[in-house]
Amino acid sequence: MPASPSSSAQAAREAVAHRLRDLRNEAGLTVVQLAAACSWHYSKTSRIENALTGPSATDIRHWCAAVRAEDQAQDLVIQSVNAESMYRQWRDRVRTGLRPIQESRTRTYRETECFRMYSSSLVPGLLQTEGYALAVLGMAASIHHLPEDDSAEAARARIERSRIVHERGHRFVVVVEEPVLYCQVADPAAMAAQLGYLLTAGALPAVSLGIIPRAARRSHWPEETFHIYDDRHVSVELVSAGVNVTQPGEIAQYLETFERLRSMAVYDADARSLIVKAIDALG
Repeated sequence: MPASPSSSAQAAREAVAHRLRDLRNEAGLTVVQLAAACSWHYSKTSRIENALTGPSATDIRHWCAAVRAEDQAQDLVIQSVNAESMYRQWRDRVRTGLRPIQESRTRTYRETECFRMYSSSLVPGLLQTEGYALAVLGMAASIHHLPEDDSAEAARARIERSRIVHERGHRFVVVVEEPVLYCQVADPAAMAAQLGYLLTAGALPAVSLGIIPRAARRSHWPEETFHIYDDRHVSVELVSAGVNVTQPGEIAQYLETFERLRSMAVYDADARSLIVKAIDALG
């Protein structure tokens, strides 16, 4: 099981904090002495060393100067920036609306050859219809209390981005849990259109669509939704945050987990049968 994304992000923060503390100890300085050398209150030193406050680039450079380790400052700055970017609060990301989030991913999608997508809750964005996407994004706008609901524009941007499934040079390996087919986030007509599109998308040459049946004998439990972009980047969706995983060891864990989940799925005619069954259940 991959480490919790939020735990991974915290561990990255703590690695920076522990290295700064080690440098202070190696220099023979107390917390108070280090703070005096940096011209700040000693409580700030304590917060940084306990990973309660992320240090700024200036903080790190002052710290390294105080312990005469200027040669390590730049590496620590980069490490700290990477740690802080791993964990992004949704409230910060959605502050400017939902559409910019959709558009911000276009470059990543263009540069990715192999998409591996797993979802235990919703149809993945790249396979959503506009009606389904509008319902999902409208719900997101409500949940996050956006001052301006741009979900319609965001849905159109998502569909425009999704045209990549028809372009050459990309491959899409998609695995969803069967309950995704029954999660009625949209009205019956939109749900029927969405499920119908899954039948079409699953037949595309570049798309491998697998569905894990509810009755499947499991070798791995359902996980949070995650997407793997080639072998270099994983995005994970949590309630409170979107997490980007870039450490090779953690990416390898997600790749292994994806293969376990993929091995439990059914494909082709069996997958189509499950989708048709879900359409029939709409009445």
